[in-house]
Amino acid sequence: MSEIPFVSIIIPTYNRKELLKEAIDSVLNQTYRHFELLIIDDGSEDGSAEMIATYTDPRIIYISQPHQGVSRARNQGIKVAQGSYIAFLDSDDLWLPAKLERQVSLLEQERCYPLVHCEEIWIRKGRRVNPQKKHQKYGGDVFEKALPLCIISPSAALLRRELLEEVGLFDETLPVCEDYDLWLRVTARYPVAFISEPLIIKRGGHSDQLSQRYRGMDKFRIQALVKLLYSTPLSPRQFSLAREELARKCSIYGRGCIKHQKRAEGEYYLHLPQRFVDPLYFQYISRDKKDRSLDTPNTVSAMYGWYTLYQWVWAIIFIFSA
Repeated sequence: MSEIPFVSIIIPTYNRKELLKEAIDSVLNQTYRHFELLIIDDGSEDGSAEMIATYTDPRIIYISQPHQGVSRARNQGIKVAQGSYIAFLDSDDLWLPAKLERQVSLLEQERCYPLVHCEEIWIRKGRRVNPQKKHQKYGGDVFEKALPLCIISPSAALLRRELLEEVGLFDETLPVCEDYDLWLRVTARYPVAFISEPLIIKRGGHSDQLSQRYRGMDKFRIQALVKLLYSTPLSPRQFSLAREELARKCSIYGRGCIKHQKRAEGEYYLHLPQRFVDPLYFQYISRDKKDRSLDTPNTVSAMYGWYTLYQWVWAIIFIFSA
């Protein structure tokens, strides 16, 4: 008999004692029982530690750290996780009972996928709402659809541990959009599986949500796209799509900066996409637009492998000046 896969579930939390309790209970109510639950307390001061101490389930592991952000908390959980599968649950979200069982079963049967996510039920301020069309979920090759905004919720995903060993962890320099950044790195390399049945409940509308605190979200998506274009092997088509999205976001954000009397910042973003106009690249793809056999990450990686230290310096300057 094959070994039952072990799942490491990571819940990062910060001052959400009541919501956290419901999230923990939704994990303990899973029909799939072979897991550990890592709760990473990112410096809570609301009695979360005392509440967690009331649980006696040995699968619960509590780790406290100074307040350093959600990415550091998730990464801390990943580093101590023992499972062959990794799952994330935000402390304000809930899992339906069959979530893990359905996803583990799919990944065990479909070895070509490194990640599976699922449909969601959305609750905003206590009421069920329908997501907008732009939030529609997909499976397969979703890289193009993942460029405008994040289309995979961390709470909805289950992934193989080795995937994170290949693409890296959450970017701790991003206060928000860290999930958008990670999923771009994943979907640039692999297709993902999708279960159309809702298996999680996403709860939003509360004041402590990071998306409520950071209004200019595209600034951080731009940072993620710049990093993607500089450091991730992309096919010619992926490179073109990512650059087009960068140009679109920079245009909107840059014009917004100028409108709000931030001309220097606005001009910086309006000119940023020009750094990625590579004549050799466009000469290459125009040579044989119909030959998609050339459209591979290894090919384009070799093609713009001549990128110089000059470009890396600009990337570092951008990240630290943004």
